[in-house]
Amino acid sequence: MLKNLANTLRNNQNILEKKAINPIVQYIEKNSFKHERVFSSIGEDAASLSYNGDKYILITTDRIKTSFIENFKHGAGYSSILVSVDDIYACGGTPLAASIIISVKDPESCEEILKGICNGSHKFKVPIIRGHTNIHGKCYELSSTMIGEIHKEDYISAGNAQVGDNIILVLDFDGKIGKASKLYFDTTTFKSSKEVLQKRKAMNTVAKKNLVNSSKDVSNGGIFGTILQMVKYSNVGADVDITKIKIPPVLLKENYDLETFVQMYLTTSFILTAPAHKTKELIQIFQEYGLNANLIGKIIKDPNLLKINNGTESIEVIRF
Repeated sequence: MLKNLANTLRNNQNILEKKAINPIVQYIEKNSFKHERVFSSIGEDAASLSYNGDKYILITTDRIKTSFIENFKHGAGYSSILVSVDDIYACGGTPLAASIIISVKDPESCEEILKGICNGSHKFKVPIIRGHTNIHGKCYELSSTMIGEIHKEDYISAGNAQVGDNIILVLDFDGKIGKASKLYFDTTTFKSSKEVLQKRKAMNTVAKKNLVNSSKDVSNGGIFGTILQMVKYSNVGADVDITKIKIPPVLLKENYDLETFVQMYLTTSFILTAPAHKTKELIQIFQEYGLNANLIGKIIKDPNLLKINNGTESIEVIRF
């Protein structure tokens, strides 16, 4: 099991794509203009800018894959809001508004994408306030920029995992396989706005209680792609006990195994790291919000390294 999973992770295209952007991130971080009001930037789910004394403005940008737009236009529009919303919640913040860029080949496609965007806007209570539209494009493009806010003392960085931290996986088990892909776990489209926002407010609660050192939402890199980015930004490593990763019952009924599950885009899901003495309270809070949360590993000293174990045997998977 360990060797098969390790090989799957080493060859996962989404993880390899995230690794490939490291030189770009490093170049921008080294060569772009710096300003004292920027508290955090490259490497965060949501960058933060100081304003109004005790608060940060949060900013995140995401692009939807062209193939997704071509095949699932409404879903792509909806996802453009979802992905950015969860970037803001991942650092403990609250989304405020979004800006959208759309390029389409025909007006009909534009209308379908816009319906999805507005569906997401209502679901997550985020107004669309700006954007740019090209209805005579040669290809489909869709990206979103989300702004949010958070009190300075509550901000959770994606790059602050500490050696010795526990790694906690948080997930809404109440979901279903998405229409677009068997590797998409949908936990929002069939629920009310009130319910999906209530679950995300768990991140606001743990942020205010300062229980977490680092956090990222689980996106198309899956559980391990998310962990790898976190340890890269934090200059640490991770050792994950694969026997601690729980698969939602609805997926077990569909014969999903661990190797498939860890590749999934898990909506309403976060990877967090926290000190051992805060872990019990952290897990309890998520459970109170109707989310499954459990300890799956440890942050280790070896930078950028991912290891996996089964409780007895441990192997190195990849250095990110």
